[in-house]
Amino acid sequence: MRSKMTPAAAETLALKGLGFLANSDAPMDRFMALSGIGPGELRERAGEPEFLAAVMDFLLSDEGLLTAFCEQTSTDPKDLQAARQALPGA
Repeated sequence: MRSKMTPAAAETLALKGLGFLANSDAPMDRFMALSGIGPGELRERAGEPEFLAAVMDFLLSDEGLLTAFCEQTSTDPKDLQAARQALPGA
């Protein structure tokens, strides 16, 4: 049985997700449009747990993005679910 993910580990994984999005123009544009933030605010809020939860929600809502992220980073999709649960608003 896996141990519960810590908030710090969840934030680290969400930051990896944000980096993944930043390297993908169309998904990043869609994330910014849906979240209503611009590039400047994105940089300001990147360390906020609530914002990182939104990143995780976005990745988890799109199976194609989720699969691509997990393949690129060798991450188990279950880890993203665990990370989301460790962040605010779950």
